[in-house]
Amino acid sequence: MVSNPNSPRDTSSTSFEDRPELSEREQDILGLVVKQFVDTAGPVGSRSLSKQFDIGLSPASIRNTMSDLEDMGYLGHPYTSAGRVPTKLGYRTFVDSLMDTPELTPAERRALTIQLASLVADTDELLRESTRLLSQLTNLLGVALTPNMSSGTLEQLDIVPLTGGRLMFVLSVSGGLVKTIVLGFESDLRRSELSRVVSILNERLAGLTLKEIRETHEERVRDIDDPTGVVQFIMDRSNPIFSEPNEARLRLGGTQNILTQPEFQEPDDVRRFIEVIEDEDRVVEWLETVFDVESDAIGQAAIKIGSEGLEDMDSYSIVTSPYSFGGTVGVLGVIGPTRMEYWRVVALVESMAAVVNRPSGDESDVPLGAEITDVESIMDQSGSLPDTSGDE
Repeated sequence: MVSNPNSPRDTSSTSFEDRPELSEREQDILGLVVKQFVDTAGPVGSRSLSKQFDIGLSPASIRNTMSDLEDMGYLGHPYTSAGRVPTKLGYRTFVDSLMDTPELTPAERRALTIQLASLVADTDELLRESTRLLSQLTNLLGVALTPNMSSGTLEQLDIVPLTGGRLMFVLSVSGGLVKTIVLGFESDLRRSELSRVVSILNERLAGLTLKEIRETHEERVRDIDDPTGVVQFIMDRSNPIFSEPNEARLRLGGTQNILTQPEFQEPDDVRRFIEVIEDEDRVVEWLETVFDVESDAIGQAAIKIGSEGLEDMDSYSIVTSPYSFGGTVGVLGVIGPTRMEYWRVVALVESMAAVVNRPSGDESDVPLGAEITDVESIMDQSGSLPDTSGDE
């Protein structure tokens, strides 16, 4: 079982901005401890570092440096072991200052693209497959948030009369997103009159975001000559028609993969994690708070380690990147133990976001029949992409 990386010193209150400066030797040793702990899931000793890496230091010198790192809060010392483990401060420093993030090769990126190419017309299935692939390639939990539809631009409004005195409103939003809602409407409609009204509504509303329509629809449509009563009906029920859909936005993939991690050997650990991810509203809140999404943040990974502003996430880390669907923005990434291969995970998440990303007016240029191996051909026997972290 993985030892609990709690340091005798409470580093949770240590400000990352005020973290002690490290010498070059201390940085080297911290980086090696992080990499070896991520690889072995066990406390790291000075002798094992000396044997595994040619760093020109004796075990005694390495041990003294590790002791200094512990005193500064970068390493923890489990009471049941003589080895050390990274603290959250250690991980954060590694991620911010010491980590080299590899880029996927063109062949690897193209393999991901081909794997998803046939799904570009189905936004929901595209995101589900993306989370499955991220989980498969990292042995973590793949997560995605569908785009926030309120920020999307209305491309077309269709109104379809149904039997039983009902109307179906179909909103086509930029990025290939579609919202449908059925509401009761007790009135006979002539199709010619309805078509004329819908055409005028599209002239007035298409090109606006759903949020803009909710806030300004009355002044835009109230002067429409409408014998059908549909315009007044829309004005009275604008909130349900143009609001964010009630459907769940969260997509999860690969729970079975993350549960193979050593951190989940005990039933209580599994139970706690399942409780965390089953609280969908909380997970959505976590994912949304990772980013203050701006246009230049698309495709860039953000990393939250432990409880960095995220309540109840002390034992987990989140690596996510925003993506764009025609002006609407969603988030995808992974959730896993704080012990993860951050360098590889960042490369995969950013690459997956780039593959999924569909800016306004952008069309996939990937031929479905391209001669390229599928994603399994770029995976090693552990089910992961080859490690290109640039280790010693």
